[in-house]
Amino acid sequence: MQKNIYLEGYTQNREISWLRFDDRCLMEAKDPAVPLLERMKFISIFSSNLDEFFSVRVGSLTELNQVHPDQIDNKTGWNAETQLKKIYAYSGKLCRKRETVYQDLKQKMKEAGIEDLSMSDWTEDDTVWLKKFFHSYVEPILGAQIVDTRHPLPQLQSGVVYAAGIMKWKGSQAYAMVSVPSSLPKIVQIPSMDGSVRFAHMEDVVLANMESVFRGAAIKDRFKFYVIRNADVSVDDDTFDDQFEDYRELMSDMLKKRRKMDMVRVEVSDIPSAPIRKYLFRQLKITDSMVYRSEMPLDRKYMFQIADFLPEEKKKKFLYPEYTPKLSPAFDYQQNLFDQVLKKDVLLSYPYESMDPFLLLVREAANDPKVASIKITIYRLAKRARLVDYLCLAAENGKEVDVLIELKARFDEQNNIDYSEKLQDAGCTVLYGFTDYKVHSKICLITRLKEEKPEHVVLIATGNFNENTAKSYTDLAYLTARKDLIRDAVMFFQNMMIGRLDGHYRHLLVSPVSLKSGLLNLIDEEIAKGSKGQITIKQNSITDEDLIARLQKASEAGVQVRMIVRGICCILPEVPGKTENLTVRSIVGRYLEHSRIYRFGSGRNEKMYISSADMMTRNTEHRVEIATPIMDASIRKRIDDYLDLCFRDNTKARRMTKDGKYHHVHDHMPPLNSQEEMMRLTKASDQTVPSMRPAHAAMCGKIFDTQYRPSEEEPKEKKVKKEKKKKKS
Repeated sequence: MQKNIYLEGYTQNREISWLRFDDRCLMEAKDPAVPLLERMKFISIFSSNLDEFFSVRVGSLTELNQVHPDQIDNKTGWNAETQLKKIYAYSGKLCRKRETVYQDLKQKMKEAGIEDLSMSDWTEDDTVWLKKFFHSYVEPILGAQIVDTRHPLPQLQSGVVYAAGIMKWKGSQAYAMVSVPSSLPKIVQIPSMDGSVRFAHMEDVVLANMESVFRGAAIKDRFKFYVIRNADVSVDDDTFDDQFEDYRELMSDMLKKRRKMDMVRVEVSDIPSAPIRKYLFRQLKITDSMVYRSEMPLDRKYMFQIADFLPEEKKKKFLYPEYTPKLSPAFDYQQNLFDQVLKKDVLLSYPYESMDPFLLLVREAANDPKVASIKITIYRLAKRARLVDYLCLAAENGKEVDVLIELKARFDEQNNIDYSEKLQDAGCTVLYGFTDYKVHSKICLITRLKEEKPEHVVLIATGNFNENTAKSYTDLAYLTARKDLIRDAVMFFQNMMIGRLDGHYRHLLVSPVSLKSGLLNLIDEEIAKGSKGQITIKQNSITDEDLIARLQKASEAGVQVRMIVRGICCILPEVPGKTENLTVRSIVGRYLEHSRIYRFGSGRNEKMYISSADMMTRNTEHRVEIATPIMDASIRKRIDDYLDLCFRDNTKARRMTKDGKYHHVHDHMPPLNSQEEMMRLTKASDQTVPSMRPAHAAMCGKIFDTQYRPSEEEPKEKKVKKEKKKKKS
């Protein structure tokens, strides 16, 4: 491992690099070429990104500053305190920019007949109407809280908006507080006489009517605020054997601890008066640098709900043109999909193509009497996942279904806990992963018996088996029956089932064992070619210092290193004498760039991999990841064309310079948006998708897709169990 790589002068701090990525998201909100309401959504995306950044990265740095204050970042030489100061300063600057962008968009919406009203914009009629609305629909579900010597400050939930003030009643005084439940709509449409769309914010409606909640007591110095807590809580596996019987219980306990972690950031609508500020800051254990004032609504999720109030003509004008992922033409959907993959490799490219072929393949396997087993790794799933229904169906139909589901997927822990219970109840064999390693790989292996001989099909993907994000994240999924890859896939699942991480694979690069070393060897092969070497990488982030150092050596040796890195990029390009032959671009647009592609060499000697892993230390050393070679020449050509399109993007691409800053690409070529071009070029099957309804109606478990409802009649075995319990009692 490289030490103090910052002394070489070609690296930058990961936190500042991430903030620059969020700045690029905010730049989309400023882009006049982006439809108006989509620009508003980018403000919401920027804000939720920033909240998550503070809860994870700032939280861990705060702890590091307390425990190891002298430990430095090996890419800049900064200790944790210095990093925190720079983060708070830079994020404050970005938040001020957000305010300016929001006010500009608010005015543009008003001109378009969409009024985003703050409390100061309400007319008398608005106030009266909203008061009646509040009494009828909102007040009954609110919970009031006074805070004084006998009523301690309640446990504040991270990300929840609170209305607060000083309550005066019969000569006494206390602090008043009301949470705005997330179950309530974010915005309330107000009647309009001129045909415009007008709406107020639920948080403002609650704030304006606090006296009603506190039974007529006067509320002074009112303001809104929300807090962000440190979410970087580690799972104490050492206590597992002593306190818990099931790993799910340990994870549930961790989620409870997360709700009590320290504050790392507070946003307020107005700076509270001195008494409230002193009390609140002391109770929350925060400093002035952690407090941000915002004139915007604090809950920015409403920006995704505005379109719900609009007539169709405004939706068409102010939203992206509707795009439905296309059904891949690689399959004949009237024939067996498994048989077709046995004959040819298939690549699915999300979101331009639909995930439906993969889901159909799993459903087909669930119902095929010849299929013996389905094995899959799961990191994140949709809230209502058809995939889980099909896996349950397969288990109920007698298949061996092995599911390795990662319970430590941050912010999806509860979703995965619930799904693991559903899968287990259906008869699936469920594993939770490893103590010190998250299983982040995306692989599914289906085995069928033909005349007692096994046939296999494997899918290896760059992104999650999440039916929702597959419509908005760019990802690749490779389906193949090639024996070389099947052999490795079978061995991978055998190793996972017995808890082994040290397996050896012929073709797959698997972390934490062979992924990093394999990539380093591939880079070395290009270094040996000198100026004839070529390396092309598409990533979400790059932080791994060993890989960074080797890429720098490649550039120094004359290798042309071209990189598309959406987010964090700790290597600086075009540094004289260091990275002169290395370029970095970032694409931020309608879809979240998420696919990971590694290409080494060119022409007939080209080697190409797709992977679930970024070039981050957490991926290469602390997760179970897979990179698969693309062995089909036609699919390599297809990915080559895709990469070429990304590098020709001069609309949504930004070029990084040696100071770490990003600039528009000015190449004097006709405008090209790679994502729009992919939508235009992607061909669709002329067939229709067979019904995705599960063949078996009585799906077990707690979570169901709204399209599919279980039979009202209980399964026979459950009735028998209940009858036995009654007899015992």
